[in-house]
Amino acid sequence: MICNEWRDKIDAYVDAAQNSARAAEAAGLEEHLRSCPGCAAAVLSRMQAKGAIRAAAAMRYKAPAEFRLRVEKSIRAKSKTSAMMRAWVPSLAAAAFLILAAMISVQMSMRHEVRAQMVAQLVDLHVATIASANPVDVVSTDRHTVKPWFQGKLPFTFNLPELGNSPYKLLGGKVVYLNNRPGAQLLFELRKHELSVFIAQENEGGPLSGTLEVRKNGFSLESWSQDRLRYAIVSDAGASDVQGLADLLKNAARQ
Repeated sequence: MICNEWRDKIDAYVDAAQNSARAAEAAGLEEHLRSCPGCAAAVLSRMQAKGAIRAAAAMRYKAPAEFRLRVEKSIRAKSKTSAMMRAWVPSLAAAAFLILAAMISVQMSMRHEVRAQMVAQLVDLHVATIASANPVDVVSTDRHTVKPWFQGKLPFTFNLPELGNSPYKLLGGKVVYLNNRPGAQLLFELRKHELSVFIAQENEGGPLSGTLEVRKNGFSLESWSQDRLRYAIVSDAGASDVQGLADLLKNAARQ
């Protein structure tokens, strides 16, 4: 079968070849003919037809049989090579797909492991805090006291919600380090349950990227990103209680 890209160029090429005056642009077609039995056969057919016409008109030249045999042998060899390549292509494509799938699987497994480690770290920090005799460094139920205490200690600032009409109570806060970055840990109370709120600068592509809800060893964890800050709440309270505090923090951040 003649390739559409070369269909209109074959006759011009044959005319130039018959006149022993091939143009420089024919080089691309010649390269194509080496790997395309269909186009090579078309060129051969046209060259033979033109040769027969000239032979019939002038009876001056007739291509030797050996030349035809060499061309046919060359075409058969090219066709065999092309068939072998077509047979290998599906296998190579399948192998490439398997390698890519394996790489993606490894990356997802590593990301899952890093996320699990980060969740475990936050839960451990929360447990250590509530078990400590001095769980926070700044002790106050007033957000206007707690928030200013972090100034100069963190490279960012944040807003705290007004809790006067809510069941949550602010106990205080302290500076912690998450992934070697300074962050804030705020401690809240709800019906004898403590809730730790961690706030740090957003790490693009970090282990807690996106919105995350996890239940681990009896603790609920919710994490989200807002205004280039990463928030995470850890508590043994119910998921709805954690969500309620998250909504208060989200609203405060918008102010």
